[in-house]
Amino acid sequence: MKDRAYAKINLCLDVVKKREDGYHELNMIMVPLEFYDVLDMEVATEMSLTSNAGYLPMNEKNSIIKAIEVLREEYGFTENFKIDLKKHIPTQGGLAGGSADGAAAIRLVKKLLNLKMSESKMIELAKKIGADVPFCCINKPAVVSGIGEVLEPFEFDSDFYVLLVKPFKGVSTKLAFESLDFDTVQHPDCNKMKDALIEQDYQGILNALGNTLEQPAFKIVPAIEKIKQELIQLGMDGALMSGSGSTVFALTKNEQTLNEVARKMKVNSNFVRITKILAKNNKSLPNLVKNT
Repeated sequence: MKDRAYAKINLCLDVVKKREDGYHELNMIMVPLEFYDVLDMEVATEMSLTSNAGYLPMNEKNSIIKAIEVLREEYGFTENFKIDLKKHIPTQGGLAGGSADGAAAIRLVKKLLNLKMSESKMIELAKKIGADVPFCCINKPAVVSGIGEVLEPFEFDSDFYVLLVKPFKGVSTKLAFESLDFDTVQHPDCNKMKDALIEQDYQGILNALGNTLEQPAFKIVPAIEKIKQELIQLGMDGALMSGSGSTVFALTKNEQTLNEVARKMKVNSNFVRITKILAKNNKSLPNLVKNT
């Protein structure tokens, strides 16, 4: 049985404050993308995990294995699984690749074993796996708050393309948060982003792009800022780093611009991908877009 593990971007990310428990209070607009890993699982006598990505850990540091063990502890099943992961989402990219894989594992185990698990229960268990896993379980645009566990899904029609560009070097999420200086950080208004998306106010979307973690990430990996500037100079309408980086996404409605910029960015960047938001309706966009 197969499931798609969809990547995400943060159209707006505000690190509100550091909490007493050491975590950070967040307010974000997160959207899934039509770009995904593919997870294939079946019940087996022994646990096994194969992947086209040889760099992934094959123990509980892997979100797929961790997800299975969290569910095993909750529901007491004894079944094992034969797992194959086709990895497309880059690691340390701010795209929630590992979290998406863990969420897909939850959905597949639920189906394979016919577990009686509500969406609220799924999100409760997903919190134990990672901060982005609850969002990746639902794959719907949402206002995300708390440490990532409070989800308020909403719908909108998307009529623009997304270009993903990741430099060779990734960013450690832990280091990005540790590098925050709350005396100087910027706090974007995520409510404005939500309103602009619902109203299909493209200029409002561009104006509301913001990420508190950009400035510390620029210092950790200067190539991120360079890529962002280059994307704008080449004609994209807006650009922002996703999550804690290092992927930068850029927006446009022009397919010709999209493909020209993607081709130019491919020369010096580690990863380039054309995609769009996985929203309820993308009627003004072709079903298929060219890839680099």
